[in-house]
Amino acid sequence: MAGELGVVMLETRFPRPPGDIGNPSTFAFRVRYRVVAGASPRRVVVERDASLLAPFIDAARGLQSQGVAAIATSCGFLALFQRELQAALAVPLWSSSLLLVAELQERLGVGRVGVVTVDAKSLSSDHLRAVGAAVETPIEGLATDSAFRTTLLENRADLDVDEACAATVAAAQRLVTRCPELAAIVLECTNMPPYADAVRAATGLPVHDITTLIASRFPPPTEARR
Repeated sequence: MAGELGVVMLETRFPRPPGDIGNPSTFAFRVRYRVVAGASPRRVVVERDASLLAPFIDAARGLQSQGVAAIATSCGFLALFQRELQAALAVPLWSSSLLLVAELQERLGVGRVGVVTVDAKSLSSDHLRAVGAAVETPIEGLATDSAFRTTLLENRADLDVDEACAATVAAAQRLVTRCPELAAIVLECTNMPPYADAVRAATGLPVHDITTLIASRFPPPTEARR
């Protein structure tokens, strides 16, 4: 329906607290969800499974046919398919908070924009190029022994919210230590927004994520709705 946001979801079972894109209470407007069967976090994040592109397009088109005004996804690693997904649709499609990196960098002028991600090893220059971000953008991932990282990548049913917050903050602090010229942080993972305020408090920096991207662009201008 008009005024609704569509969200194409990975098939996951981990809890989604308020702030997570998969929790309807995160937003002040109506959200319509559609799950892509078989699209596990590992297939999207680690394996970069290109065979999932077609079902993601089908899901997005299904939401479009239901009249949503714009579409987002539940995994920042889908930045890799931003161009293909948007080309298949007549409504705005925001695959990832990584879309913010280039525009924030341009706006800042001085200082750098850094990214905190669920898995630094898997977030490549290909993902950055796909959304027009500089390949030298500094990236920091969750610690490999983080329970939060394991829950997300292994699609587990348990979530320790306190540990998830601490792990996200720790990654951001490592990034700031490594790049003292940092002027803003983008949280790639759509499961990290619940901890954005904690990251802001710990780093003293502006923190952006998929929810701030959506807030800045939704509803889209009338002329964008074709």
